Amino acid sequence: MTVLIVGAGRDEHARAVEAAVIERGMPATIFDTHAFPGELSISLGADPASIEIAGERVSPSAVYIRDLGLDPVGIADQMSADWRRAQAAMRERGELVLSIVHRWEALGIPIYNPLSAFPRITKPFQLALLARAGLPVPDTLWTNDPAAVVRFAEGRRVAYKPVAGGAFTRILEPRDLDRLGALKNAPVCFQELLPGTDLRVFVVDGRVAAACEIEAGATDFREDERGITSVPPNPELDRICVRACEVLGLRFTGMDLKADASGKLKILELNPSPMFLGFDRKSGSNVLGALATALSRPAAA
Repeated sequence: MTVLIVGAGRDEHARAVEAAVIERGMPATIFDTHAFPGELSISLGADPASIEIAGERVSPSAVYIRDLGLDPVGIADQMSADWRRAQAAMRERGELVLSIVHRWEALGIPIYNPLSAFPRITKPFQLALLARAGLPVPDTLWTNDPAAVVRFAEGRRVAYKPVAGGAFTRILEPRDLDRLGALKNAPVCFQELLPGTDLRVFVVDGRVAAACEIEAGATDFREDERGITSVPPNPELDRICVRACEVLGLRFTGMDLKADASGKLKILELNPSPMFLGFDRKSGSNVLGALATALSRPAAA
């Protein structure tokens, strides 16, 4: 039995988790999804447990999903040369990788995080689920309708960002209202502006592993991060964060919260595969240790 880390062999987080699990006396190895199919062989039989990777039968005690390796960016050259064939190959590759992880989940192997939770973590859906559970989330609109944006922004300050991420959050300015015709190209997320403190909270198996306050010089802390400090335990904050994980079915998350003008924290999102090494280095937290310990437990119960 071994702990499997699903991700790129060159990824700093994957390598750190592998080393930390081994330090705890458990075998661990990286299932390098980026090497498949060109440099890595995979074989599946009809028996759900019949899974061979690099010619070896694999039966993990726990699985950490860092990166499934299904981003088409990695095959950009192939896409430009013959996009139909590259798209078909990508589909076949993804079908096999996802089937392996689904099999492990069906066999009762603990997965950080299970694919069954992934439909619930798309941002428009996860915030709706959190709101329905009575958890604090910002007033948000996802739309490609200019008129809806004008109504939403009337009388208040609003931030906007991509629906799925990938760019910095910006403040909606009056001049932006003249550019709403661009929404015909793609929808955008519009959200009440939260001007207060930024928090990142890590939860592992129903316990808060770390809470960090981020000092920032911009609306989006990623654009101008100035410092990260550890936050003392807070029972109410812990309750909110643990409950949010329960609602979305996540064993492990890094969740972002931000305070409104009154100081009330609201949940922006839960990330199923967050980066954490930088937070550990800067704040003195030990998210890596908490995750490695969870993966190393017998049956990762």
